[in-house]
Amino acid sequence: MSSFENKVKEALANPQNQGEIQDADAVGTVGSPECGDMLRMWLKFTEKDGKRVIDRASFQAFGCQTAIAVASIATQLLRGKTAEEAKHLSAQDLTGNLGPLPPMKIHCGQLVEGALRNALNNDATPSLAADPAAGSMIPTLAAALHSKPAGKLRIVPLD
Repeated sequence: MSSFENKVKEALANPQNQGEIQDADAVGTVGSPECGDMLRMWLKFTEKDGKRVIDRASFQAFGCQTAIAVASIATQLLRGKTAEEAKHLSAQDLTGNLGPLPPMKIHCGQLVEGALRNALNNDATPSLAADPAAGSMIPTLAAALHSKPAGKLRIVPLD
């Protein structure tokens, strides 16, 4: 077994920061229900030394083990970073001690990077917060995975 595979196994044995942050300041989702890889990331900010920094980051993922491992590592790397610093992190930076991803797993790092960028772009968007009066919340990742795709694409089975 390669060193990369061992590191992924280690990250999966004790994944960090899995699950929703109820009072998150930003939420980002990327992926496709069609291919099955989806990742959602939550960010919670705090003030530290006069800067607004990421206090906590968490994730939910439907996808391969490498995506889960990268998300787990990335949520740890984000702690203490400003939004501006986090925006400059590449998929390769977010893999941390996993090192460079094999060519067929590069999309896993890109999935995590995409969720982070989506969350940072959605930072402090009022529609992201739950509206208790309306009873609406951001749909869970599982609900998003099973929802009908938006758009006018129609799939017709052929006999």
